Amino acid sequence: MQQTDMDRDDDDSNSPPADKEFLSFKLGKEEYGADIQMVQELRGYQAVTHIANSPDFVKGVINLRGVIVPIIDMRIKFNLGDPTYDQFTVVIVLNIDKYVIGMVVDSVSDVITLKSEQIKPAPQTAGAMATDYLIGLATLDERMVILVDIHKLMSSADFGLIDKAAA
Repeated sequence: MQQTDMDRDDDDSNSPPADKEFLSFKLGKEEYGADIQMVQELRGYQAVTHIANSPDFVKGVINLRGVIVPIIDMRIKFNLGDPTYDQFTVVIVLNIDKYVIGMVVDSVSDVITLKSEQIKPAPQTAGAMATDYLIGLATLDERMVILVDIHKLMSSADFGLIDKAAA
């Protein structure tokens, strides 16, 4: 029996890499994506307990079912102007190894599924901007999504929220 093109696509030995899912969110006018497996839950922004002498981007902490969670505002960290806190402001609660961190963003768009060929490498620059925490850039129709490696971002020297050994 002759093997058709459809039959060849089912061949496991040459199967393409698995699709990867990202939660897309907005910071300012740009759209970002984070590995959906790092996302514990989504919450509306709520009042935080401020911690003295913490960096500006660390808004404070919340008590989430008995776990003290630092809340960081990515809009402040990425210098995207003065953030507003309204009904659209979202806290993405991330579970990274043994750490739980809340990341404030302008809004959450959706969950996107990307094939490896849809992800282009981040541009290499000579120190002009840090790109080591970027997975790459994905284009979906007319949208460009900046894919962020949450492990690398949160363990970078700028954040220092996660032990590098754990990342």
